[in-house]
Amino acid sequence: MANHKSAEKRIRQIDVRKENNKYYAKTTRNALKTLRATSNKEEAATLVPKLTSMLDKLAKKNIIHKKKAANLKSSIVKHVSSL
Repeated sequence: MANHKSAEKRIRQIDVRKENNKYYAKTTRNALKTLRATSNKEEAATLVPKLTSMLDKLAKKNIIHKKKAANLKSSIVKHVSSL
């Protein structure tokens, strides 16, 4: 257990950040799932910019790796163009 006040505060901060990161990552995964389940090209085309923005923000905050974000964006654009 923590021996200093600053270490206790650091643990509290880490817990809060972990919960926030988990929420944003899960929200993005759900958005990916809905986009991949969509068979309507117009509807999917409206979802792509929102999802791209979400992935860029996660990569910027180091929640996911920037190359993973690039790979996901590439795969969703490929999916939408094949509809």
